[in-house]
Amino acid sequence: MREFSPSMRVDVLVSDWKAAEDPTVPEEQREHNLYEKAWQAYLDGDFGFGLWCWHECDRLTNNLNGNIREVTRILGPGRYFGFSHRKAVAEKVPIERIYRPRKGDMSTPRTDAFVLPHYQVLCVYLAHAAAGDPKAKALLEIALGELEDRRRADPFLRHFETFRELLNRSAVPRSPESPPAAPAAPPAGEAPSAPSSRPRKKPSRSG
Repeated sequence: MREFSPSMRVDVLVSDWKAAEDPTVPEEQREHNLYEKAWQAYLDGDFGFGLWCWHECDRLTNNLNGNIREVTRILGPGRYFGFSHRKAVAEKVPIERIYRPRKGDMSTPRTDAFVLPHYQVLCVYLAHAAAGDPKAKALLEIALGELEDRRRADPFLRHFETFRELLNRSAVPRSPESPPAAPAAPPAGEAPSAPSSRPRKKPSRSG
């Protein structure tokens, strides 16, 4: 990890990239170009851009009624921001730097603060709580108390629930005696994992 830039810095850079785009280029191509630059910055080690890619992926998923194939077509093959990426980024976000304005709060966030959508904050709390952070667990319990009230008004909350389901599924240990379970179909909003490309061993020939 080279750095973890605050989301505000990332938004400024993405806005500059967006302003530099040729307005005559089709909108889908402009979205592809922006995502490609942010994706490369994320792969280079800047997890702040991972937060942007994560939200952009979910924004397109909502706009395209959950059609992952169409989202992948716009973003590019292999660039869907799946669960493994989300978990890695969520675990890296420093929860003490998350800016959560209270009702009536008119203060300006610090320049090193992370200003995240509500559902991403829940994912960050959940990832830290699963790793044993008591503060994150307490913050998550408080935030979940408001979940039902916000469900209808926030279409992104279903992405948090998918993240929670996958995190819980990955944390359940399998007993040595039990046979391996058949792979389950990915929930809505989550891309399937790539199949293994490990070559099969040829049987040895005696003599």
